[in-house]
Amino acid sequence: MLLVYTFIFSVVFKARWGGTAADNKGTFAILLFVGLIVHGLFAECANRAPGLILNNPSYVKRVVFPLEILPWVAMGSTLFHAGISLLMLLLAQLVLNHTMAWTAMLFPIVILPLLLITIGVAFFLSAIGVYLRDVSQTIGIITTVLMFLAPVFYPRSALPAQYQIWVNLNPLTFALEEGRKTLIFGQYPSVETWGIYLLVGIATAGMGFWWFQKSRKGFADVL
Repeated sequence: MLLVYTFIFSVVFKARWGGTAADNKGTFAILLFVGLIVHGLFAECANRAPGLILNNPSYVKRVVFPLEILPWVAMGSTLFHAGISLLMLLLAQLVLNHTMAWTAMLFPIVILPLLLITIGVAFFLSAIGVYLRDVSQTIGIITTVLMFLAPVFYPRSALPAQYQIWVNLNPLTFALEEGRKTLIFGQYPSVETWGIYLLVGIATAGMGFWWFQKSRKGFADVL
């Protein structure tokens, strides 16, 4: 998918990234790869969430099982895939640009708020997916829309000012932009914005877990 997106945007559409020439396909691909990794973290977990309880009725009906573990299992699987992709990204950065920013070590801290948001969304979707079976089909569309409405394929600065505020509301935007800063450009993330983002992540995780615990009482009856 990385090769396809790189070809479409850098060759067919002749995209530029922050004033750099599109001829440098390697740099464009690396910038794009960061976006795909961050989006994949959220999308893979969110897309799996509606079926976590629905596909394991025996855990609800027949055994005493801590159901709240299932979203964390999905998160662990997602992090494993993202970790492999991240290693490939760092290797590509070293081979193509002959450099590796030490600020890359800050990347796990940068995406921590996004992980909290993701687990909160996973708790919410895994609970509501038991009662509304069509959620699993809808969430795939939503995660795709979020990908194109976040600076995955383009920098936020490429948008007119009146649209940038809407892009900022996308939960992926901060992790995307600050992730590129730390992984590629060797820059520090914005501490103030990270703090706000972290509070949003904690609130989302808390509300998602609360909804899950509130809804789980009816799981057995519905399944």
